[in-house]
Amino acid sequence: MNRVLGVIPARIGSSRLPRKPLQPLLGRPLVTWVWQRARQMGFLDRVVVATDSDEVAQVCRDAGAGVLMTSPEHPSGSDRAWEAAQRMGPEFDVVVNIQGDEPLVDPEVVRAAVSTVEAGFDVGTCATRIESDEEFHDPAVVKVVRARDGSALYFSRAAIPFRRAQLTRNGCRAEPRRLRHVGVYAYRRAALGRWVGFRPSALEMEEGLEQLRALENGMRIGVAVVAEAAGGIDTPEDLARMERRLKGAGADNDADRI
Repeated sequence: MNRVLGVIPARIGSSRLPRKPLQPLLGRPLVTWVWQRARQMGFLDRVVVATDSDEVAQVCRDAGAGVLMTSPEHPSGSDRAWEAAQRMGPEFDVVVNIQGDEPLVDPEVVRAAVSTVEAGFDVGTCATRIESDEEFHDPAVVKVVRARDGSALYFSRAAIPFRRAQLTRNGCRAEPRRLRHVGVYAYRRAALGRWVGFRPSALEMEEGLEQLRALENGMRIGVAVVAEAAGGIDTPEDLARMERRLKGAGADNDADRI
């Protein structure tokens, strides 16, 4: 059986939402909501918060979370997750990067990413159906196109796949599935080490999407399609919406109630 390590990267710096991991959500720091959610996932053998902040580390320890202090120089969550994986040792076969700004991260979404790696892909991630043209054309929404075997062909902020009005199949207009990428990643431990060892690639820098580095270097990313997935918190408005949602659902201080 694979042993699975869950890592919650929690960087203190954020341009759109300063001190994001510590932002209060119903009176409790955001990062502790994510940890509480992740620790309920029975398929994760261990969950740790990886941070560069003594303040974040202390609030997480106070909540009962395992914490690893990591370098403030990491350019991405993947680099932070790799440092955590190295320090935890080789006993974990799969490493999961759980976004530290998603207090309602769905256990089934994380499980789907892990299952994709267990099926043989270097990396597993998820996607969900795009329901509106507004979302499809929004550059803040990352789109992904899959091959028939479920592997990622490309990720983009652009509206892909492009839809030709005259494209038909058997006399009917074709409706290729339009997919939004969900930012949870599971990696084979060795694959994560390879990923962070590659230099930033041309497509990665063009689109601002780190996963293109892996594709350009021949890594296979499996994409599991899930019914739905909660979004993250990037702005004060996102934080306010999430608080209203939790209050409306009667969650109080427990995200697992919804």
